[in-house]
Amino acid sequence: MSRRYLFTSESVTEGHPDKLCDQISDTILDALLTQDDHSRVAAEVVANTGLLLITGEVTSNAHVNFIDLARQKIAEIGYTNSENGFSANSCSVLIALDEQSPDISQGVSTAHESREEMSEDQLDAIGAGDQGLMFGFACNETPEMMPLPISLANRLARRLAAVRKTGQLPYLRPDGKTQVTVIYEDGRPVGIDTILISTQHAPTIGEIVDEAAVQGKIKEDLWEAVVQPAFAGIEIQPDSQTRFFVNPTGKFVIGGPQGDAGLTGRKIIIDTYGGYSRHGGGAFSGKDPTKVDRSAAYAARYVAKNIVAAGLAEKCEVQLSYAIGVAKPVSIMVETFGTGKIEEDRLLELVKQHFELRPAGIIQSFNLRGLPAERGGRFYQDTAAYGHFGRTDLDLPWERTDKAELLTQALKELASASTR
Repeated sequence: MSRRYLFTSESVTEGHPDKLCDQISDTILDALLTQDDHSRVAAEVVANTGLLLITGEVTSNAHVNFIDLARQKIAEIGYTNSENGFSANSCSVLIALDEQSPDISQGVSTAHESREEMSEDQLDAIGAGDQGLMFGFACNETPEMMPLPISLANRLARRLAAVRKTGQLPYLRPDGKTQVTVIYEDGRPVGIDTILISTQHAPTIGEIVDEAAVQGKIKEDLWEAVVQPAFAGIEIQPDSQTRFFVNPTGKFVIGGPQGDAGLTGRKIIIDTYGGYSRHGGGAFSGKDPTKVDRSAAYAARYVAKNIVAAGLAEKCEVQLSYAIGVAKPVSIMVETFGTGKIEEDRLLELVKQHFELRPAGIIQSFNLRGLPAERGGRFYQDTAAYGHFGRTDLDLPWERTDKAELLTQALKELASASTR
């Protein structure tokens, strides 16, 4: 008997107050790593009406004007009008940064100062910057190997920002949220149940001042300019049974930090798999790659995606855990939800043999410290909105499937050895 169920994921635009904070945190990280690629950064940002606070811990030889950086990013996102209650030129920016605790730093600092290719002994000597657990996930529901609900929600959010920035829908404002409910049968997506878009907007649209008429116009425009383009190339399409909600409260004029305070690290499910996979609880933005919350989550995604790309499973979840000051993961778990083509114990052995999961090795393999300088001082900030995984618009090292062929060959060798 087939099982039919609904699964929902949400996303937000770059103008959402929490995402604004994430992007400023990662803009600070980019700037510090560009000047000093061994900077230690844990940058937290708080936003409220007319106020931005930058706090956390930074240890770096870089010289950065944090206030100018923050104002530039706020303007880029689209908060340039003080009538919105928050503007790049008029908001107050406060700085309250400390240096990293030496108790945290001592387990990872010495060897990280080396700029040479590290030996095996050095890789083993460099411990994780903190304890914690991280998950990576991949599935074959979409070409980018992401769950369909979060993939669609992110597509809608990106499109919502695009039509605002290009002027196609000039009455839109930066804050917005999207949500997609997908119909599943026997674990496979088969339809779209509900699409929800909440978007900040001007109180009037041209000559239209009546509130109901304004909302009607927004709904009509969003279907044509946002929903239909976002679903282009997607096999599963909205149909006559799909519900489409826009601004369900009736209007969304007051938004951004004026409507709700923002905080770095408060959208961890949107940043990852939309709730489809488990989450270890650690946020990404504002953290340099010595923090395994970030770098090991990227590595876990890399492992899971290559397993699926190699055809060894239709779905794969990888958990890693670390102890502060210890290089090798405390534990590694591979789960394929009954879709694996080989036993999970054997798959785990392949992971241990062919993937670098020590913190310093992850940083070295993905070049996580040098990427901002290589890309003109801009890398991490571009991952801080619309998800860190499944990004077809960015060249992210953890999204590559360059280990898939190796895994396939290793599996053949294992099968050959077992028949001898």
